[in-house]
Amino acid sequence: MLETSVRLMRLLSLLQARRAWPGPELAGRLGVTTRTVRNDMERLRLLGYEVTSSPGTAGGYRLGAGHALPPLLLDEDETVAVAVGLRSAAGGSVTGIEDTSLQALAKLEQTLPARLRARVDALRAATVSAAKSGPTVAPATLTAIADAARRCERLRFDYLDRRGTTSLRQVEPHRLVHTGHRWYLLAWDTERDDWRTFRADRIRPRHPNGPRYVPREPPDGDAAAHVLRGLGLLAWQHRARVRFHAPAETVAERITPGAGILSVLDSETCLLQTGSDSLHDLASFLGALDIAFTVLDPPELRAHLGRLAARYGDAAREPADGANTPAA
Repeated sequence: MLETSVRLMRLLSLLQARRAWPGPELAGRLGVTTRTVRNDMERLRLLGYEVTSSPGTAGGYRLGAGHALPPLLLDEDETVAVAVGLRSAAGGSVTGIEDTSLQALAKLEQTLPARLRARVDALRAATVSAAKSGPTVAPATLTAIADAARRCERLRFDYLDRRGTTSLRQVEPHRLVHTGHRWYLLAWDTERDDWRTFRADRIRPRHPNGPRYVPREPPDGDAAAHVLRGLGLLAWQHRARVRFHAPAETVAERITPGAGILSVLDSETCLLQTGSDSLHDLASFLGALDIAFTVLDPPELRAHLGRLAARYGDAAREPADGANTPAA
């Protein structure tokens, strides 16, 4: 039988690994009786752990959140992940979290055995961050957004757009997306009845939250990819909407996720919202897909395609007699 102190650490590790444990299963894992498990649970409560229990076949023991943070038990991989994460947070874009991250990292590294410290140092030495510096976000703002998303409650906030105009928004928050440069919120805008992306540093949450909602499927099944595609549209000097005369699946096979936002119109056509800083590059990109298309806007792209069509038409004409005869 395990010694009491060793058994308590093993018990705590099991409780942190799974949401709920039936008493008999814990007893079997530890090689003790269910009465010993009950006594050990009381010992954990005296040490400051919030352990709850419920009777019945669906009942069991569960480790809950208490009023203070008790010691956590992490395995080796989890410890390395936390240390690397704290190093990244120390230079991140969350206002005021840098010093706190360094303090937590210092405490953690004091307890790391040599082999784990070597793994953390190796990862740090082999990693180069390509993240750009960007506007910082208050931790309370990120926490408020994440909490509303977790609870499936509508989020109300004042939003400052890029024109400097403030408006009150009410959304169903889906995911926070960090690009390495900025934090963004992908949410369903209830007033506009569509998905919208908001910069988190421009959000000022209001309390309390709104009513609960049923979560929706993210656009294109990937929140991060949708946000990145949308950001690309905002960055381009020339934005275009192009209708392809082919199923969306066909077009999707020939473009990258960053090319734009692709949506289904019907079984035979689809819409691509895309763009470029050069009309010529945009025309070349569309032509290279080798799929029939119609430019809905902008008119400048249609005019450029017209000039290219005339140029290619001239180039396709049969040359005059002798024009292609090599010189003597």
